[in-house]
Amino acid sequence: MTTLQQILPGAAVAAQDSPLRRSKRALRPARTPAGVFVASVLTAALGLTTAEVVSALLGSPLGWVPVDQALAFASKSSWSELAPVALAVAGAGAALLLLALVPGRSRLVPVETSDPLIVVGITRAGLRRTLRAVAQQVDGVEKAKVRLRRRRIEVTVVTGPESSGAMLRQVGTAVGDRLAGVGTLATGEVVVRLRRKGA
Repeated sequence: MTTLQQILPGAAVAAQDSPLRRSKRALRPARTPAGVFVASVLTAALGLTTAEVVSALLGSPLGWVPVDQALAFASKSSWSELAPVALAVAGAGAALLLLALVPGRSRLVPVETSDPLIVVGITRAGLRRTLRAVAQQVDGVEKAKVRLRRRRIEVTVVTGPESSGAMLRQVGTAVGDRLAGVGTLATGEVVVRLRRKGA
């Protein structure tokens, strides 16, 4: 621990990664399909070009890449004619770079663990099913629907005409207790909505 961390009590905590940040970074989905596509196209194009150049240097060109036609086209074309094609290629390249830089939406919700070296997640569908089952166990609830938003969990319960506000608190408490039991990180607040049957 440095002298600054000894002086400022919160500095040591800020210097380390929070469990939520570490979990989100580890559970972030990879851009595998886009990466495989780009790598395959580049490998094929550069492999063909390399084979063509090496065979041309050895005196017997393969003819796989139409070098002569490409040179003739390039000598006859002006920059203004090539601008739309170049713009399309540059746009496709920028889109692929943006796709690689911006992380995808994780399908897992991080779960708190006691070991900082272990990262665990629960699927969003599994968490929805678990919370829906807990909400439906509350007396008077006939049906429940759970939506996981970015900063909150929305639980909509369908009840009979005799339902009251106390039922909303019971559902909220039951869902909150289950979230605490599972140990999910940064799921946000629980919002319970009541819908009476037939309304």
